[in-house]
Amino acid sequence: MPYYAGLKQIKDAKQRQRTIDGLRRLRPALSASLPARTATDTLLLATWNIREFDSGKYGYRSDECYYYIAEILSRFDLIAIQEVRDGLYPLQRLQRMLGSWWDFIVTDVTLGTSGNSERMAYLFDRRKVNFTGLAAELVLPKESGAKTEPVQMARSPYIAGFRAGWAYLTLATVHIYYGKSVAVDPRRLEEITAFSKIVAKNAGKLSSAPQYEPGKPPVPDNLILLGDFNIFNRKDVTMQAITGAGFVVPAELQNVPGSNVGKNKHYDQIAYLKRLTRLKPTGKAGVFDFYEHAYRLDDEAEYAKERETKPGRSFKDWRTYRMSDHLPMWVEFGIDDGDAYLDSLG
Repeated sequence: MPYYAGLKQIKDAKQRQRTIDGLRRLRPALSASLPARTATDTLLLATWNIREFDSGKYGYRSDECYYYIAEILSRFDLIAIQEVRDGLYPLQRLQRMLGSWWDFIVTDVTLGTSGNSERMAYLFDRRKVNFTGLAAELVLPKESGAKTEPVQMARSPYIAGFRAGWAYLTLATVHIYYGKSVAVDPRRLEEITAFSKIVAKNAGKLSSAPQYEPGKPPVPDNLILLGDFNIFNRKDVTMQAITGAGFVVPAELQNVPGSNVGKNKHYDQIAYLKRLTRLKPTGKAGVFDFYEHAYRLDDEAEYAKERETKPGRSFKDWRTYRMSDHLPMWVEFGIDDGDAYLDSLG
């Protein structure tokens, strides 16, 4: 639960009451839609592209926005976040709101026009999740025999190692190049293909699981891709580029609606390599539509004054710069493998 005492510091009485009412709607909806967090049994893993977080393109986010975003994030244990902009204020503020036991790791700013001055981050609850020390941005290697260096991805993928319960995880989050608004943009397909193949090929080198003897492989871990792949449809070749490299989308995520606001595009994905070790899907997964409870279309008149400073956008579009144009995607895993381990001992 986020730290609510700051609500008293919102000077605008109307905004303060609107935020309280929004949280009153959001909290039971989250409880009904998501499994309850546990101390040791399960891991709630999520990915969320939070639009231009926080560029101030249409005004910096208000206290109201941060309370809603923090409330949503507090329901997960480990979240990959895309589109963090160059300032670290958004992550620092969320950490303060969520509590001192929350932490984050973040990339540097992606330079160049195609990178959009973005960062990627992992936000995690240290009571459940331990950072194991691995944090790296992926650079595409030159293939043997190639005459030229590869074109690097618009935004370098972010790879990090964690432990939760009995399971070690290597997460690789990405924000793939969008390009043209078509199902298969050539560069988008090229990025997804190269990223998936290279990460799969080098899975052993990317692990930060314990290595008990020099020269010996580390104990088995779980390599998971998650983030914004800008995939339009699960039947597109952009999706096949992930599965063709050996990654598996959990069955419970294959039938969820799209992760964009319209729920008709499958931009965001979570997929693991081949098989899981000491990590078991519980059958619970989905996306959460916060617009059913906050910044609802019926609330447009409530925000007329706030929108005056940055006119020219419809309310439906403007609100995506308050919250996001993506919905958070999540999956629950079991992380207590104690019984199986004891059984293996005889």
